[in-house]
Amino acid sequence: MSLTRRILSLAVPAFAALIAQPLMTLADTWIVGRLGTIPLAGLGIGAVVLTTMVGIMIFLAYGSTATVSRQVGAGNQRRALELGTQAMWLALALGLALVVLTVLGASWIAGALGADDGVHAQAVEYLRWAVPGMPGMLVMLAATGTFRGLSDARTPLVLLVGAASLNFALNLFFVYVVGMGIGGAGLGTAVAETTMGAAAAFLVARQGRRLGARLRPVPVDMWLNLRVGLPLMLRTLALRIAILLTTYVAAAQGAAALAAHHVVMQVWNFLANALDAIAIAGQTIIGTALGASRRDEARESTRLMTRWSIGVGAVLGLVVFVVRGPLAGFFASDLEVRDHAAWLFVVVAVALPLAGYVFLLDGVLIGAGDGPYLARAGVVALLIYVPLAIAVLWLPRGQLGLVGLWLAFAFGYMGARALTLWWRARTEDWMVEGA
Repeated sequence: MSLTRRILSLAVPAFAALIAQPLMTLADTWIVGRLGTIPLAGLGIGAVVLTTMVGIMIFLAYGSTATVSRQVGAGNQRRALELGTQAMWLALALGLALVVLTVLGASWIAGALGADDGVHAQAVEYLRWAVPGMPGMLVMLAATGTFRGLSDARTPLVLLVGAASLNFALNLFFVYVVGMGIGGAGLGTAVAETTMGAAAAFLVARQGRRLGARLRPVPVDMWLNLRVGLPLMLRTLALRIAILLTTYVAAAQGAAALAAHHVVMQVWNFLANALDAIAIAGQTIIGTALGASRRDEARESTRLMTRWSIGVGAVLGLVVFVVRGPLAGFFASDLEVRDHAAWLFVVVAVALPLAGYVFLLDGVLIGAGDGPYLARAGVVALLIYVPLAIAVLWLPRGQLGLVGLWLAFAFGYMGARALTLWWRARTEDWMVEGA
């Protein structure tokens, strides 16, 4: 199979799988947006907390992809499945801990992010109903990394599309038929995520049994997954701090601005996941190539996928620019929210090619197991972004402040990430061979 065909065979189903999860949040945004500006602003707070948790724990997917693909490249299929299974046990334990902490601290968390009065109440209600789905979501992350490491992009696709469909149907039922309001959107998401995680665990366990892999919890192997993932967790923590800071500054611009920010951030996340499809293919291809000691293949794959990712970003940016008005109106009924969102979509459209470059190199270095450098680079980018975001608080509240915030995020923060990743990718230091 040619390199181009292999990239497509992994990237196309990964694209569909990656956008399926953000579709759950977009479904919540569309459904809750019909309830009014205050519930939508509350969802903006609640959703960013949950996506932060998932984002910080994304190392469960990225780490297992790199670990499993290297074992596959070295010819150790059974060991690959054993490590993937232990990643799922680790995910379950972390997910249960997050449920307890969030239920107890939901009110404080919402307040710390700038929510007050009605927005605070809506955010807390959404969080407490939605967070029980976190263990299932994290198990799915670990299972997804295992499947990708095995070059199986189809199974995560089927599971995520099924969960997204179930989520949409349940949210409509709980919000409008049962009349639960924003809490119904949270409950629907929790049920869908739990179902998805259970199905993923079953499929990985069935494949492991066929090869005689150990499926019970093994603390040593769980620690191995955690040790590989810790640098990626730190890298993602820096990213999520940047997102939380952005939400905090957006909240200071008023309820309408926060609602618009939430709409645009969900679309950004959706498009980021679409761009990340090529990076996901890169994780598997780079990990397998280096595991088999094929350094030239890793370098050539990186060049080709970088060109593709920038090109796809440019195409998506053009689409966003053309449909910015209808897109804003689709998610928000309030005219002020629509106006704010339409301006922000212009910033997003211009920034998407840069985002494609960042996501691709990030995926390549993850596949190479270069977590420690990614952690350091993430901290550097965050330190550059923090003063830019804080400076926005001195701008006039409302549209001007919101546009300034997104310029700082899309070009200041993403630009800093691009520079640090380019600096590493131009060297040979990240190309460590063997399992």
